[in-house]
Amino acid sequence: MIAPVQFRVLDETIAYTGAELRPHWGLERTRVYGSLLTAFIGPCEVATEKLVDMEDRLARDHIRARSMLHILGEFFGMELESGVFCQRLLIAHAEALLRKHGWTAIEREGDDLFVDGKKLSVSIATVSSVSVLVHWGFNVDPEGAPVRAIGLSELGWGTARVLDFAKELLSQYSLELEDIRIAQCKVRPA
Repeated sequence: MIAPVQFRVLDETIAYTGAELRPHWGLERTRVYGSLLTAFIGPCEVATEKLVDMEDRLARDHIRARSMLHILGEFFGMELESGVFCQRLLIAHAEALLRKHGWTAIEREGDDLFVDGKKLSVSIATVSSVSVLVHWGFNVDPEGAPVRAIGLSELGWGTARVLDFAKELLSQYSLELEDIRIAQCKVRPA
């Protein structure tokens, strides 16, 4: 069953290197216990050896952008398959929300978003010894990306607007997860 999920949007710049994708990172930053989504803006530089995606690692890929909106999720009491469903669900919510805000050319391919063939997001789900961990990264300024990329700044969004988007997205997403939890609790066996 999905446990209640809280979220926090941090108003500080934090660089993402891949080392942040670890158990209790959000707890250490926020002092919030339990399943948690933590959002922040900062540069992204994930070297090949820090990649969790083995396909990308074997291809000697890396991730880089001058600025991204990062969302780190930690979910307790969940298996990896459920974590991947949660990963995909957030991306679907992000796609719908960006369409609502006028970005109609957006397309989802699996756990990534693209605009006119340019990559907007990165995402990965994995497991730790105590939880499922997910990182979602949305380009704000894609400068330095190793692939054709686009950023939220191309919508004219500054830092405040990106953080507002994060709050709106995580609010909708946490309500969706809560609704799923309630749907599991309200039925009787057949």
